Amino acid sequence: MAILPVVDMQRARKFYGETLGLNLADESPAGVTFACADGTNVFLYERGATKADHTVLGLQVDNLEVTMSDLRAKGAAFEEYDEPIKTVDGVVTIGPMKGAWLKDTEGNVIGLIQM
Repeated sequence: MAILPVVDMQRARKFYGETLGLNLADESPAGVTFACADGTNVFLYERGATKADHTVLGLQVDNLEVTMSDLRAKGAAFEEYDEPIKTVDGVVTIGPMKGAWLKDTEGNVIGLIQM
């Protein structure tokens, strides 16, 4: 389970539920849990301004380009990096693996990977 702080729970819930399309699995006064795949969950809890500048959540996808297109249609923007990796239109290719990164509404970095 990834455990992520959020500043605005309503805004974050909309991003994880509507933009990323994850299913709400549980809700409590402590926070909310979204189901990913294979029993993996993401737990969001409210906290003052905080964020990491590294990938805090990685999601494996079947087709990176299709996933990115779907997310861009929902308003998501992908990060561009030049060091230590170089992305082109938001995508890095390393051998057979492709990856891309975006930030959630709270500034947390989410990685998408296609193996």
